[in-house]
Amino acid sequence: MNKRKQRRLHQCQCAVCRHHPFGQVATQHRAINRVLAGLTEKGRRRFAGVLASQIGRGGIQAVHAITGLSRTTIRVGRNEIGHVDRLRRERRVGGGRTATEKNSRPSWVF
Repeated sequence: MNKRKQRRLHQCQCAVCRHHPFGQVATQHRAINRVLAGLTEKGRRRFAGVLASQIGRGGIQAVHAITGLSRTTIRVGRNEIGHVDRLRRERRVGGGRTATEKNSRPSWVF
């Protein structure tokens, strides 16, 4: 059984959600937090980075208020999505140098 701990939903702290808790913006912010609750740490970081990039100037602070994630985490996620090379690079199975024991012959064999 793979029981993963479910992340608690964050209550948005932005001014719009505080003044109009049932408005359209508050509903969107709750939806964003529901998506984040189901993602892994890397997924949350990258999703928050995408949101901050879409907002533009002040995006990191806005996403911080919506999601409760650290500004540093959001900044790292934004930088990760900016570098496509790092996203696609994965080592292939069996890649890398072979072990030394496998390459060298034992000294007792002539």
